[in-house]
Amino acid sequence: METSTQSKFSLHTWGANSYGQLGQGHEEDQLHPGLSDTSPIQSKALRSVSGGGGHTMVITEDAEVFVCGQNHKGQLGLGHNEDISSFQLCHRLGQRVTEVACGWDFTVLLTGCGLVLTCGSNAFGQLGVGQTVTHSLDPLVVESLKEPMASVAAGLRHSLASSVSGQVYQWGRGLSSHAKRALSPHPVPLYLNSPVPSLVPGLDQKTSHKVAAGSMHCVCLTGDGDLFLWGSNKHGQLTSSEPFVLSPALMKRSLLGGEKVINVWSGWTHLVAQTESGRVFTWGRGDYGQLGQPTSASLDQDQKSGGPSAGDGNQRVCLPAEVEALRGATQIACGSEHNLAIVGGSLVSWGWNEHGMCGDGSETNVLQPQLVSGLKPLLIGCGAGHSMAVCTEMTDSSQNSAKIPLQ
Repeated sequence: METSTQSKFSLHTWGANSYGQLGQGHEEDQLHPGLSDTSPIQSKALRSVSGGGGHTMVITEDAEVFVCGQNHKGQLGLGHNEDISSFQLCHRLGQRVTEVACGWDFTVLLTGCGLVLTCGSNAFGQLGVGQTVTHSLDPLVVESLKEPMASVAAGLRHSLASSVSGQVYQWGRGLSSHAKRALSPHPVPLYLNSPVPSLVPGLDQKTSHKVAAGSMHCVCLTGDGDLFLWGSNKHGQLTSSEPFVLSPALMKRSLLGGEKVINVWSGWTHLVAQTESGRVFTWGRGDYGQLGQPTSASLDQDQKSGGPSAGDGNQRVCLPAEVEALRGATQIACGSEHNLAIVGGSLVSWGWNEHGMCGDGSETNVLQPQLVSGLKPLLIGCGAGHSMAVCTEMTDSSQNSAKIPLQ
């Protein structure tokens, strides 16, 4: 997503803050959006904001990275393992960074020249640097990726990258236990159980445009506007009747109104996709309201014939349903079980709200998209249990010139 702010901005954060991931200089959860201390970032234009289990990453337009939050495994890439509650420049990168993906306790960074850097926990091989490293306080180059990468993604304990040539690579053992149970007595394929990047089969005739990751599933959006899904299907998020989808499976366009997909996002167990006409569909786990659909349409509450979810036995199949309130959204972000979107210039939130990450002052789950009042968002991002919005007080003329294209 090529979106950036103008130089005058304010960063609002809210939700879980046990490690200072809100960048507000303290460690108290916030039920309402509050101002982060952005003085270290000064007046730099921002490119993206994103978060992991307990850390936050901000990329500026000149490709610098500012970080805060949990750092016990070195996921902030600062060369130490102390948590910090105010943003600091990650000066140890030595590279211009254009994209970042935050896992639970690790980070994957993509540089302007297509290199992939990783830091944090490597307990499951999620850094892609082999098994001898347990964790890294400094960003490491994933040297076995021999061609430039164009997109990266981080799940709970696994990572993905797609190359400029359209190939998809996967590493980390986060899916291997589920795969082993599903495939027994057959062995688990290398790409589901490797501490270094392994080519994902089944996508050879496709050109990957973007990769995304859930806690234990994987997503590939192709340049043709198709979605391929694989991994754990415990909550029906892969639109299959199988408990585990071994290799990339094409999702039928008919499930999305017959349209091409232009963007896709993933929470831990749910997915959100936007089609070429601007329609937004959600599917997967819905018991926290993270699908943004009426209560009667959630996965765990509606098994009626013709509803958005159906299935026999223990394995349910969740079919995508459109969330009309999100049609035309210009940005969407997924946390673990909550979401943010910009629709018509306004910020909306929905889903899990135990730590106040929906920003409505309560800790009650939000079942359908609701307005987060008082903010004029330019950029949005989510961590597992916290939310971020870069906002500005703009005049009408400056608002028209801000770089906020539709995806």
